[in-house]
Amino acid sequence: MGRRILITGGQGFVGRALVERFADLGHEIICADVRGSAYRDDVRFLTLDIRDASALRAACSGIDSVIHSASLVHTKHNRQADVWAVNLTGTQNVLDACRAQGVARLVYISSASVVYEGRDIENGDERLPYARIAQAPYADSKLSAEKAVLAASGRDGVLTCALRPHVVFGPGDNRFIPAIVRKAQQGRLRREIGRRDKLSDFTYIDNLVDAVVAAEARLRPGSVVAGQAYFITNGEPMAFFTFVERFLAELGYPPIRGRVPYWLAYGVAAFAEALDTLKGGTLGAEDGLTRFAVRYLHTHHYFCIDKARRDLDYRPAVSLDDGIRATAQALRGGSAWAHARTCGAFTAS
Repeated sequence: MGRRILITGGQGFVGRALVERFADLGHEIICADVRGSAYRDDVRFLTLDIRDASALRAACSGIDSVIHSASLVHTKHNRQADVWAVNLTGTQNVLDACRAQGVARLVYISSASVVYEGRDIENGDERLPYARIAQAPYADSKLSAEKAVLAASGRDGVLTCALRPHVVFGPGDNRFIPAIVRKAQQGRLRREIGRRDKLSDFTYIDNLVDAVVAAEARLRPGSVVAGQAYFITNGEPMAFFTFVERFLAELGYPPIRGRVPYWLAYGVAAFAEALDTLKGGTLGAEDGLTRFAVRYLHTHHYFCIDKARRDLDYRPAVSLDDGIRATAQALRGGSAWAHARTCGAFTAS
């Protein structure tokens, strides 16, 4: 039987993919976001800022489940008040609205960065402690928000869980992949940062959606999922610039030939952040050049997904290679969705 599900951030990359899948499964969907326009006739679209507690409480009336995807991704060390207001205060508003309106289930889209301290993470699992060293407003605020969500599970009838994806990509991406393509078009992807001896995890969008669908369905009284966090990735760690180079090859761009030392890249990022801060701070225009992003490239950060396999029956249906091809095909104007279907991207969890 279909449920009435509110999806925050439903106009964004991840949010829209969630709206599409849950609607396809026959649920009644309310897509809430601060911007955007309707893109499906069978979905209700609501203009909503999660910082507005009263509007959020009204939106949760009669809702069975909330998928909380809305967040402000900003890894520069400025505009902290804006980042915390959306990522933590907004999440607290979601929790308060769920309690007030008797919403039974809340799935929070968190981030693998909540355990990152600037050091190597190799096959890390959910036993890793939360980061005790501040990294960036985005990571720090997501950490605090996840803590609040998980601590609330079971209180006032609301069951919660958190999913921690890492470097999500796929057709419809409006941030990560476009930045890569833009740099390639401008001839700015001829050099990599550091060496390819550090591995990263990546998550194809349909695999993440599979995990969210599974988590929402399993949030029932007595479920092992309630109050738990899960790393969600493709489970295929590789060097960041190997991933980039494979993607560029699909689009016909030449391989990366040169290398920039880590110390130089970090210094340039620090200067760029300082300059941006002097200008007041620019949201949504990082282009990969922040100290946080450069530090990521210099460390291992890949994760064990055994807990998600066990509790959510999570199986990454689309491999990295197939996901790269589908994403490149979408950028070339082809039917990436049709291609992904042949790879099993739409297999129900």
